Amino acid sequence: MPTENPQPSVQIGENAPEFTLPSDNSGDITLSGLRGKAVVLFFYPKDNTPGCTREACEFSADLSTFEAAGAQVFGVSKDSLKKHENFRNKHELTVQLLSDADGDVCERYGTWVEKSMYGKKFMGIERTTILIAADGTIAQIWRKVKVPGHVEVVLAAVKELREGSTS
Repeated sequence: MPTENPQPSVQIGENAPEFTLPSDNSGDITLSGLRGKAVVLFFYPKDNTPGCTREACEFSADLSTFEAAGAQVFGVSKDSLKKHENFRNKHELTVQLLSDADGDVCERYGTWVEKSMYGKKFMGIERTTILIAADGTIAQIWRKVKVPGHVEVVLAAVKELREGSTS
């Protein structure tokens, strides 16, 4: 269960924290099992909310381009697998959604933060995208993501990362 004082955030250049999370459509996903490919993790607050839906739809629309650039893309939230399945089906999403129901991965990646709405403070997931290089190190971090244009920025970073590793 997430705590009131989250652990420090991950940093660029350090090893990405290992995890195994259930996927909405292919069993468990383990980070170390993805080694050799870049991994994009987009952490989002909640299925079927406007910003989260737009973000998941945009990553889905460009999924084949990410894959062609050598990256796998996963959405991560605390929603259940059943909610993920409904979200995926309703919006015809192609990205895999991972359920971090206990919030452990969100905490270790520094996305479980104190938020404020209408003067009320609460804990929640900060919209964050993390690009993990093929060697398992953190290559890029985008915090407090604004959805419009974000997928294009992440895709450019994936392509740049790939070009850097082949030169």
